[in-house]
Amino acid sequence: MSTTGENDQAMRKILDMTRLISIAVLAIHFYKECYGAFADWHLVAPLSDRLLGNIVRTGMFSNFYKSKLIALGFLVIALIGVKGRKDEKQNFKTALLYMVVGLFFFLTSYFLLLIPGKLTIIASLYMGVTGLGFLLILSGGTMISKIIRDRLADDIFNSENETFPQEERLIENEFSVNLPARYKLKSKVRDSWINIINPFRGVLVLGSPGAGKSYFVIRHVITQHIRKGFAMFVYDFKMPDLAVIAYNTFLKYQENYTVKPKFYSINFDDLSRSNRCNPLDPSGMSDITDAVESARTILLGLNREWVKKQGDFFVESPINFLTAIIWYLRKYKGGEFCTLPHVIELMQVDYDKLFTVLRTEPEIDVLINPFVSAYLRDAVEQLEGQIASAKITMARIASPQLYYVLSGNDFTLDINDPANPKIVCVGNNPQKIQIYGAVLSLFTNRLFKIINQKDRLKCSLILDEFPTLMTDIIPTIATARGNKVSTCLGIQDASQLRKDHGREQADVIMNIIGNVVVGQVSGDTAKNVSEKIGRIMQDRESLSINRQDTSISRSKQLEAAVPPSKIAALSSGEFVGLVADNPEEKIELKAFHCEIINDHEALKKEIAGYVELPKVREINSGIVQRNYLDVKQDVQDIIQLEMERLLSDPGLSHLVIKKTG
Repeated sequence: MSTTGENDQAMRKILDMTRLISIAVLAIHFYKECYGAFADWHLVAPLSDRLLGNIVRTGMFSNFYKSKLIALGFLVIALIGVKGRKDEKQNFKTALLYMVVGLFFFLTSYFLLLIPGKLTIIASLYMGVTGLGFLLILSGGTMISKIIRDRLADDIFNSENETFPQEERLIENEFSVNLPARYKLKSKVRDSWINIINPFRGVLVLGSPGAGKSYFVIRHVITQHIRKGFAMFVYDFKMPDLAVIAYNTFLKYQENYTVKPKFYSINFDDLSRSNRCNPLDPSGMSDITDAVESARTILLGLNREWVKKQGDFFVESPINFLTAIIWYLRKYKGGEFCTLPHVIELMQVDYDKLFTVLRTEPEIDVLINPFVSAYLRDAVEQLEGQIASAKITMARIASPQLYYVLSGNDFTLDINDPANPKIVCVGNNPQKIQIYGAVLSLFTNRLFKIINQKDRLKCSLILDEFPTLMTDIIPTIATARGNKVSTCLGIQDASQLRKDHGREQADVIMNIIGNVVVGQVSGDTAKNVSEKIGRIMQDRESLSINRQDTSISRSKQLEAAVPPSKIAALSSGEFVGLVADNPEEKIELKAFHCEIINDHEALKKEIAGYVELPKVREINSGIVQRNYLDVKQDVQDIIQLEMERLLSDPGLSHLVIKKTG
C-alpha cells in the first residue's frame, strides 16, 4: 500500500513539473515576442536579456509558433496523466467545446499582433487572449479526466452476457422431432436446431395464449411423426384446427406406412364428420378395475372440485355406484349394451328395479350392498347423498348428439395395432369444455390403457390444452417409453394444471417429462423453468467512484442462463427449454433459448391447400333422435326381461327388492 502511495505522489510531482514547464515556456514566449511592451513597462533587465539570448540560441524560440507548440505539447503531456475528481454531470461535449475554443484562441492570437496600435495595449491583448486559450485547454483536459466512462451501460439488459452456446447440429433419427431455430451468441446470430431425439420421454410445451405453442411446435410434432409412420391420437381443443393438419399430413404421407392407417375423428358438434366410438367397448375392459378407472375419470371430469376430495365418502360412493352400473352392463350378454349412454339411462331407473337387477351380478355385490342397505333402512338422505350426485352429474351428458356418437362402434381405440393402425382426432369445444372434456377424458383414459402394450406400432399422443382433460397421464409417461408411446402435452401454465389436476399430480407431470419447450410464461412457472435450465458463468463489473479516481472491478459468477424475467418477456415464436438424449446419441448442449424458424409464406400456401375433414355419413335430426330413443328402450327392455326372469324363477326371487311401508 505504501509503495503505491509513493508512486502516486511521484507521478503527481512529475505532472505538476510538466505543467510548470509549459507555463514557463509560454511566459518566455511572451517576453520574447512582446519585448517592446515589457521595455515600456520597465520589466527588462540586463540579466534577463542575457538569459533570453542564451535560450533563443538553443533554437526553441527560433519560430513564432514553435515555442507556442512546445508549451502546448508539455500541457498535453501534463493532461494525459491527470486524475480529476469524478463528476457524473461532466460530458465529452462540454470538454471538447472548451478545448476547441481554447485552441482557436491560443493559435489565432498571432493576428492580434498585426493590428496597428499602441504596443503595450496590443501586447496585453495578445497575452490575454493566448492565456485565455491556454486556460480553456487546461480546463477542457481536466474535464475529460472527470468524465465517468461507464461501460456497463452498453448492455443494460445484460442480454449478451446471458447468451450461451446451443446445439447447431441436426441430429435426426426415426422418432425425432427437429425444429430449426436461430439464437444469439454474444452479438452474433447463429443457426441452431432443437433436436427432440427421444420423444418417448415426453414433450411438454408450455406457453401463455398466443405464445405460439401450436403454430411453432405442436404442428411440427404432428407432421413429422406422421411422416415417420407413427400411429397418432390428437386431442384438439379447438376442433378442427389440429385435426385438419393431421388429416392433410396423413393424405400426403400415408404411403410411408407399412400398413396404410385409417383416419377417424370424433366431433360432437358436426355429426356428419364424426365417427362413432364406444369408449366402454367390452373388448377393452378385461376386469372390474377398468370399470373403476372409467367411473372415476368421467365423474372427476364432470366435477373438477372432487379432485381435491378424493377419498371422501360422498366422492367415493358415486364412483362405486357408477362402477357397478358399468360392470353390470359389461357382464350382461357379453357387453352388448355396455356403452356410456346405456349406463346413463340405467342409472335413472327406480331403486326397486335397479337394485334388484344389479344384485344378479355377484362381482358387484360388494359395491352395491351399502346402497341396498341404506335403501332398505329408509336412510333416504344418505342414499340420495351417495347416488344423486352421480345421477345428476351424468344427466348433464344425456343429449341425443352424445348418445349417437358414443353408442356406435366405427372403430376401436387400439390405434397402434400393427395390423390396423389408426390416426384418431377427437375435438372439444371451448364453449362446452366441461361436458365434452369429461367424455373425451374417458376416451383418452381407455386409450392409454389399451395402447401401452408390447410389440405395437410406434405411437404419438398429442394433447393440446391438456388441463381440460381429467386423464391420469403419469403412468403413460412413466411406463410407456419402452412401448414406443410418445406424449406431447400442451399447457398454458403450471398453475392451470394445478387448478384442474391438483398440486401433487401437476408437480409430478412437470417434473418427469424429459423434453421441455417453453414460450412466454411468468410467475412460479418461469422461475421453475429458469432453475431447470441452470446457470452459466457470466462476467460481472462493478463501478466505484471516489474523490480522486474511478475503479472498475471485474469478476466471474454463476448466474441464471435465462432469468425468469426473460422468460416472462419472450416474443411469440421464442422458446427456452431442455431436450433429453439417448445413451447412444449424446447431446452435450441440451439447453436452448432461441427463435423457432417457420417459413410463414410456405405454411400459408400449405394451409390454403388443405382439404376439410371428410364427411363420414349423411345425418339428420331424425336419425339422432331415433338412436336416442333406442337407447332408452334398450334399458327398459333389460329391466323388464330381468325382472320377469327373476320373478319366474323361485331360486332367484329372493333377489327381488320390494320395499313396503
